[in-house]
Amino acid sequence: MTSWHAYERALSVSAEEVEIQLRGYGPVAWADFLLNPRRLRGSDFLMRWSQGQWSEQCLIQAVRATNLYFALPYGPSGTAPDDVRAFELYFERLEAAGLGQRKRPDLLIFRKSDEPAISQILERLGGVQELPFVSEGHPDMVSLLASAVFAIECENSLWKARQMPDYDRKLTPQKRLGGKPGLKKGAVLPTVILKEEDRLPLAQWQEERGVKIHIWHTFYDLAFGIAFDIAQELITSGKIEPTIQIFQAPGGATTKKTIYKIYHHYAYPLAETVEEPKLEAASIVDKNGHILPYVKFTGGTLKLSLEALHTLASASQH
Repeated sequence: MTSWHAYERALSVSAEEVEIQLRGYGPVAWADFLLNPRRLRGSDFLMRWSQGQWSEQCLIQAVRATNLYFALPYGPSGTAPDDVRAFELYFERLEAAGLGQRKRPDLLIFRKSDEPAISQILERLGGVQELPFVSEGHPDMVSLLASAVFAIECENSLWKARQMPDYDRKLTPQKRLGGKPGLKKGAVLPTVILKEEDRLPLAQWQEERGVKIHIWHTFYDLAFGIAFDIAQELITSGKIEPTIQIFQAPGGATTKKTIYKIYHHYAYPLAETVEEPKLEAASIVDKNGHILPYVKFTGGTLKLSLEALHTLASASQH
């Protein structure tokens, strides 16, 4: 199995998501690209970066709009700058500090009433962007985590959930699942993704830090959430089977990964899009004038569901 750096893991794209093919362009001299030539090599990776940044920001805004809670980026992908080149340099700094292989959830959720105290902690630590570089054993980090309602692992997909062919289709007994409820193997529906490589690191983090983790998966029009513990139970019970996918990193390297696609039936409705984002044309130009176009996500608004608010309220009481 190929060993990837944190940067490559953050922007890796599964084969089924690589759907855009640009025709009519000659070979691009990647060795002359402004960025490191092993880095961003195609539009799919730039769009993956833009979509990931957009979805996390929409979730942060949706949580704050409740006026009861607020969210902070915590993992490297969320705290990294909103600029392609700065994003890359941030991850290089993380690798140089020997922190690139650590797994942390993407967001932390806090009560609105705790915001003044949390702001003071962040100021002492040097700001949100410095969180990945501070040991979780640091007294201020311990205080920060002790105040968290729960942590969020973010995933996103470039689909309109409601238009997927098997959205809301009833689960029926499946032979391959030993009679457990499910759908045909090739069903196309909204799912909440959990990667096998993340299961143990997330379980260890949750146990060591005492903060429960939820997985929030954002689609273009809807978002779904599930507690990490429930996801684990579904997998160990055989209700959700593993799927082998080929992932490609920005440097071109590919590797097979096991992932779990958890039916949205098992998740709680997290949010709904009340204002769609705009898909704007963007590009990077290298020093020789070669243009690398991609689509950038801007704007858009999500509104948390009543089920999500109940989940937050329940967690904040513990």
